[in-house]
Amino acid sequence: MIAAGEVVQRPASVVKELMENAVDAGATDIKVVIADAGRTLIQVIDNGCGMTPDDAVLCFERHATSKLASAEDLHHILTFGFRGEALASIAAVAEVTLRTRIAGEEAGVEVLMAGSENKGTREVSCPVGTNIAVRNLFYNIPARRKFLKSDNVELRHIVEEFQRVALTRPDIAFSLTHNGREIHVVKATQSFKFRIQDLLGTGLIGELMDIEATTSIATLRGYVGKPESARKALGNQFFFVNGRYFRSPYLHKAVMKAYENLLPEGSTPSYFIYLDVDPGTVDVNIHPTKAEIKFEEESLLFQTVFAAVKEAMGRASVAGSIEFDNPEARDIPVMGTQFQEYRPSSTPTVGVDWNYNPFEQAGEEMPVQAGHDGWSAGHDEPIGGLGTRHYTDPNPNYGALFEDRTLPTAQVLVVQGKYILTQSASGIMVVHIRRARERLLTDRFLKALRENAHVTQTALFPVQVNVGVEGRLTLDEHAETLRRLGFDLVPFGPDTIAVNGVPEGYSADASTVQTMVQDILLILSDDTQTLPEVMEQSLAQKFAVLGASVGDRLSSPLEAQRLVDALLQSENPEFTAAGRRIIAIVPADEIEKRF
Repeated sequence: MIAAGEVVQRPASVVKELMENAVDAGATDIKVVIADAGRTLIQVIDNGCGMTPDDAVLCFERHATSKLASAEDLHHILTFGFRGEALASIAAVAEVTLRTRIAGEEAGVEVLMAGSENKGTREVSCPVGTNIAVRNLFYNIPARRKFLKSDNVELRHIVEEFQRVALTRPDIAFSLTHNGREIHVVKATQSFKFRIQDLLGTGLIGELMDIEATTSIATLRGYVGKPESARKALGNQFFFVNGRYFRSPYLHKAVMKAYENLLPEGSTPSYFIYLDVDPGTVDVNIHPTKAEIKFEEESLLFQTVFAAVKEAMGRASVAGSIEFDNPEARDIPVMGTQFQEYRPSSTPTVGVDWNYNPFEQAGEEMPVQAGHDGWSAGHDEPIGGLGTRHYTDPNPNYGALFEDRTLPTAQVLVVQGKYILTQSASGIMVVHIRRARERLLTDRFLKALRENAHVTQTALFPVQVNVGVEGRLTLDEHAETLRRLGFDLVPFGPDTIAVNGVPEGYSADASTVQTMVQDILLILSDDTQTLPEVMEQSLAQKFAVLGASVGDRLSSPLEAQRLVDALLQSENPEFTAAGRRIIAIVPADEIEKRF
């Protein structure tokens, strides 16, 4: 009655379907073993109920399912899978070995499948549960195998699907191993918060607020992130209904509406929202991979999510108050009529010789004028047996050494930290500081990518940043590109990196580095699979925009002058790589009109 369509798009699709089958089988311990990002091996081992020999063979047939007893069950779906398409689709594009045994049986059964053909069935000795190994995915469809992404990209998708299933069932132990290296090992727990902590790190837990609501259409519980912890990169946004992960742009808008005017532009908060609704009021069959869901009362559910998130922020956003009656608070003295009590007993005197000029007195006797180091101010006679001090200028033209050699900083003016004003032949030249830096960084990064000529600014102390497992995989994939740009990043655990250095022009401040790494992940998450020249230009431009936004403020007119000089040496000083103007000339005639 229902056809699923194509469900095997990449290795992560196989992981998702097999993990969901293991959960539906009542397993309490599920192990996922991956080799070569799923190209060579995808193995899922569970201790669930297992299958009889007849069912082990029948499960690979199209439309065969053991999860429905009648057609009416389609309207009250409580299991992950129900259409009987997953194993048939997997067996059509891979070599599959299935071993399974039910409790009470002395022996299990092994079924070998390849290209939808049964290659053999035999009795084997195996534990209760199911062990299914998928080897050589797309071996018979070279075009599909050729267009798989790199190992790191495919592994990221696998980790994403693993996390989605593991977050739905904290009472089940899960583990994920890739090429012999453990990526996730989470024990069974009764708390969703502990499961989130085990999967996504302890740092995230401190940023979450509890939400809860009960209405006639749904029961809602979960966690939402504090506004100040929002990130520019999408991640850690999860909706679940009746234990099933789903995507919903509509309900996402409800969450974002609750955060209205509380988030920086372009930022998205973390949220983990679990919904329990009547299975008869939800259609889980509108998407081939069941990733999207249709609700009967979607508008009411929107209001429920919005109100629950809004209430959670209202409870957590309690501003601190001043305790005027605190007995431990220090008293501040009142400087009224008793001000003389706090005046110093004596006021130090300072003597200044306004006519003193060391250049005019060169070669003459110069008595040292001080007050407390053994010399008497204004006396030529020695005190304490010391003679007068003589001074001879070794270079009478000392001031001429730097004449016309210093930068004309007096003619440079920095306005509001955004613009540089300086003279030009026809009037006043105005330089946009951030765009000027963007232009210089674009040129520098292009040179670094093409000639491997980067400059790294070493941080005083390494900065540790928790980026999650998926973030680590992204940074590992682009490690060489980041190194050529001037970033010095080293692994520090499965989900953390240490930032030892940043490109010249970037800020190495710890708080800035935290935000910078999130921006880097956002840049690298874009699909840059295109011509090498176009990819280099795009990366250089994006990292230049990032560097210009996180750079330190100009601290002196000398730095401003150096920035202008460097800009004028660029091949295109007037425009950024995106075509935005950097320099504007205000003619003298225009200035004259205003007076």
